[in-house]
Amino acid sequence: MSKKTAANILWFKEISHDDVSLVGGKNASLGEMYNHLKPKGINIPNGFAITAKAYFTFLEEAGLKEKMEKLFRHLNIKNIDNLQKTGKAVRELIMKASLPKELAQEILEAYHRLSREYGEDYTDVAVRSSSTAEDLPNFSFAGQQESYLNVRGDKDLLYSIKKCLASLFTDRAIAYRTQAGFSQMKIALSIGVLKMVRSDLGSAGVLFTLDTESGFPNVVLINAAFGLGEFVVKGHVTPDEFLVAKTSLMKGFPAIIKKKPGDQKAKLVYDKKGIKKVKLPKNQLNKFSLRDKEILTLAKWGVIIEDYYSKLKGSWVPQDIEWAKDGKTNELFIVQARPETVHKGKSISSYLEYRLEAKKAPALTGIAIGEKIATGRVRVIEKVSELNTFKPGEILVTKMTDPDWVSVMKQSAAIITDQGSKTCHAAIVSRELGIPCVVGTQKATSLFKTGQMVTVDCSGSDGRVFLGKVPYKVKKYNLKKIPKVKPKVNINIGAPGLAFKMSFLPVAGAGLVREEFVIANNIQIHPLALYHFHQLKNKALKKKIEALTSRYKDKKQFFIDRLAEGIGQIATAFYPRPVIVRFSDFKTNEYRQLLGGELFEPQEDNPMLGWRGASRYYAPVFKPAFHMECQALKKVREEFGLDNVMTMIPFCRTIEEGKKVLKEMEKAGLKKGKKGLKVYVMAEIPANILLADEFLKIFDGFSIGSNDLTQLTLGIDRDSSIIASVGDERNEAVKKLVAEAIKHCRRNHKYSGICGEAPSNYPSFALFLAQEGIESISVSPHVAIKTISLLAQAHGLKRK
Repeated sequence: MSKKTAANILWFKEISHDDVSLVGGKNASLGEMYNHLKPKGINIPNGFAITAKAYFTFLEEAGLKEKMEKLFRHLNIKNIDNLQKTGKAVRELIMKASLPKELAQEILEAYHRLSREYGEDYTDVAVRSSSTAEDLPNFSFAGQQESYLNVRGDKDLLYSIKKCLASLFTDRAIAYRTQAGFSQMKIALSIGVLKMVRSDLGSAGVLFTLDTESGFPNVVLINAAFGLGEFVVKGHVTPDEFLVAKTSLMKGFPAIIKKKPGDQKAKLVYDKKGIKKVKLPKNQLNKFSLRDKEILTLAKWGVIIEDYYSKLKGSWVPQDIEWAKDGKTNELFIVQARPETVHKGKSISSYLEYRLEAKKAPALTGIAIGEKIATGRVRVIEKVSELNTFKPGEILVTKMTDPDWVSVMKQSAAIITDQGSKTCHAAIVSRELGIPCVVGTQKATSLFKTGQMVTVDCSGSDGRVFLGKVPYKVKKYNLKKIPKVKPKVNINIGAPGLAFKMSFLPVAGAGLVREEFVIANNIQIHPLALYHFHQLKNKALKKKIEALTSRYKDKKQFFIDRLAEGIGQIATAFYPRPVIVRFSDFKTNEYRQLLGGELFEPQEDNPMLGWRGASRYYAPVFKPAFHMECQALKKVREEFGLDNVMTMIPFCRTIEEGKKVLKEMEKAGLKKGKKGLKVYVMAEIPANILLADEFLKIFDGFSIGSNDLTQLTLGIDRDSSIIASVGDERNEAVKKLVAEAIKHCRRNHKYSGICGEAPSNYPSFALFLAQEGIESISVSPHVAIKTISLLAQAHGLKRK
């Protein structure tokens, strides 16, 4: 036996990633980082591990082994009463036994040494479990054992260590090991004793080096809340959420592409002994729990840790990392890192598309986990003692889950919780189990009743729950069999929340990003109501706007930041593939629906043909709002470093309008051609095509808007249901104009694309566009692969 394997105590500086069998997954990772990443500037608190060998020594010398084996011989996990009695008996054996004197002395000597390092007689430490079976490829034991915070003094330390050891035999852990086929007596528990980070005075949370839902690798997701991190990990609060674009970050850009405020009313802090829950102080309400500089530091550390372990293992190993900010020193620390278990080692070779068939309003919405759809009967469970009422295939509805609930979660068709975030227990376990889950609904347990049939839809950007059985379809695409085709196929997209999943589609980029979706969903307020906020007379309106923008003194900046974040997520998803962002194309009636819109919008009899698109951008009354849009795109390109974003002008009626818009863009910091910026114009008015050469002199190309081009060519209002049948893009007059637009672009060596609905709705129209030699076809995501396959089959089609 080597000196290392014979040791009861190993300091972090003595531990490497190869020592999982000795000190468990958490401690092995802490040791590896302490030795190799701390020198690179990543803060890791010092500490030591009580080894697996020490655990087995304790069982032998305390005479526990035979007694425990006898209890486990009569274990029946299907009998809840038997499971609970067995677990309680084993835990009592451990708590009543004394640690061997030599082992206790070794532990205390190590603790005193650690205390002296920090200039204290008895320093505060965390006592954290580290199972030797954590994070196996097909099993996740992480989170099943307990950890204890703010432990100080010899007596409390030894007592907490015994409680930690006893937690190896909680009812949930015993049941899980039995179901997984592991011997109760062969899995050991190591314990990490590390210096506490005073995050009770600062903040703490988790970060993932990928998008947890889609597996998209080019972002870092950070969840953060004030106080000790247990509330975040266990889902007791909705934390702040931050997204950072990796590629841009490592190029030196401060690429925080999303800052979503959480909902926190309480936090965990130090008590005289241990910890306690307190009300969140007023000075922390409506404030982000991390500064931008700290978000970027954590994201960089996440990338460094991921790169380190990926090189060590020889393949991509995304990371699930716990961090803490010391409120005394304002230093950041990494306190745990482990492989993310859902997407680790997986290559994206197929694409599953879930589509709900019926169109109806959901009964409830929340945060979507799992990208799937499921139907089943509700089972509302409010406490652990009710778990035995659950039947396989039901939909679990509860306030929140913890490791005690895993046995039931594995049998669920779906899960719905009142509380939680993307990184709470319910979310993490649901991903690992591959079942849809909607968290953070606030009121699921009060809204639904046991026995109700519901459909849980996590296929979109929000999680939705519908009453009744709603039909849906699932389609699987083999991405390895998708050919490359000409013309290029792009997608139309508006929802930032869907972008990471859509990025796996084998498309050339995003041919149309609609600002309207981001404004309506992420901002909700008319831009001029924000611009003129301090001049608003309506107190009720100001109160509503203040509630949405409470973290911003400058309300204009709220609009700029939110719009930039929405576009930034989409641009990150497709980087370096091009993303064409269309400036806002709300009609006056649609703008009036935004908060404060009625103050700034006229009422028009036919908004479809009224004040929209380019004509708004240079109008004195709307110009400030357009400049805010420009500043948002400038932020995306220059601050986020996402220079794959190009811009597009909708509904530009005349050459003069085009020139005025370009001038206003330049005033706002967006100059055509600067740093590769392309500015396209929508070809959706016959005038655009009749004067194509003139338009193409001032713009970089056309994107054909077949919807508006059809209504203006055929003289119809496409909002009118009475004459809807007349508005068919396949009309020969429309096709003739489309062909002319493509021809002029080719002749002038300018970009030609289409982002209207025609090629999505009519395969024959896509073939027509290919025959005319269009450069790019942008379609709805659900027909992207179908369109590629269609074009591949018609590869021999002769172009004009």
